[in-house]
Amino acid sequence: MYNLEMCRKFYEGKRVLVTGHTGFKGTWLCRILSLAGAKVTGYALEAPTDPALFSIIEAADMMKSVTGDIRDLGHLKQVFEQAQPELVFHLAAQPIVRDSYKDPVYTYETNVMGTVNLLECVRLTPSVKSILNITTDKVYENREWEYGYRECDPLDGYDPYSNSKSCSELVTHSYQKSFFSDGHCAVSTARAGNVIGGGDFANDRLIPDCIRAMESGRKIEVRNPLSTRPFQHVLEPLFVYLEIAQRQYGELSYQGYYNVGPDDCDCVTAGELVNCFCELWGDGASWINRCDGGPHEARFLKLDCSKIKSVFGWKPCWNIRQAVEKTIEWSKVYLAGGDILPVMDQQIREYGSK
Repeated sequence: MYNLEMCRKFYEGKRVLVTGHTGFKGTWLCRILSLAGAKVTGYALEAPTDPALFSIIEAADMMKSVTGDIRDLGHLKQVFEQAQPELVFHLAAQPIVRDSYKDPVYTYETNVMGTVNLLECVRLTPSVKSILNITTDKVYENREWEYGYRECDPLDGYDPYSNSKSCSELVTHSYQKSFFSDGHCAVSTARAGNVIGGGDFANDRLIPDCIRAMESGRKIEVRNPLSTRPFQHVLEPLFVYLEIAQRQYGELSYQGYYNVGPDDCDCVTAGELVNCFCELWGDGASWINRCDGGPHEARFLKLDCSKIKSVFGWKPCWNIRQAVEKTIEWSKVYLAGGDILPVMDQQIREYGSK
């Protein structure tokens, strides 16, 4: 199992650039890289939520943090020229399905042209040897069938967010074939399921909504309790991303397209997830069904992760119940006004250590 100690052996001293580093996943990733001794440069807008995990743990003091818009090619080029990264993780995105209905133009500009800009900078920066574009499980043409989607299944995406991330995949495929086929830089994409964990304050996300309800002393409202999603703790895909980028850095044959999600037994409905949350939170936590008739969102989505298990020997470390426990552990310390960085670091060190 790939873990922090294995990560440190490779990443210590490496120059790494992370786009979208002020977001929830980006902050966790940068903290892992910081603990591993990497020289991290981040490029992103200000943190997208208030409060924000990035600010809470004062992550800017642990790295070189650059405020910038992924749509600004000129500025991004300057950052690449200064940082001369060896590895790049592309997480910058407009990540909320409902927000993509409200502002589809911004969503496409960020998720599609932002990827073009990023890959163009990689093309012009000889120091980069490995890049990973983080997309989503929603890139597939979702027929809502009962088995998981494989990397060879058709891409599409119904809503502007999902479709724009499909386009981001296609842009990546084109750049890889057009500009990186000589092998001087390895290129992969990772399609991860829904992540949970301490420090996610985003709107329209199930577990953050649960925690906000607990904080305000009200019942949890669940929009689509029968929708099935591949929920997993945020550390699951992050350590996979780090391993993919490392492996392809040393051996080009590892580049490709990878699903990252939980085992089938942990692909649960939203209602089942909230039941688990209420049981583990205690204090009389409960929920109600509150469908608001909002825009279309897929009801059933599952990933087939056979490829990454076969290629890397990977398997999930924490099941869905453990993922919820870790999220609640972090959240209760935060709500009590405690120091959450030690909790976060302990979870990072604990992941994959047994």
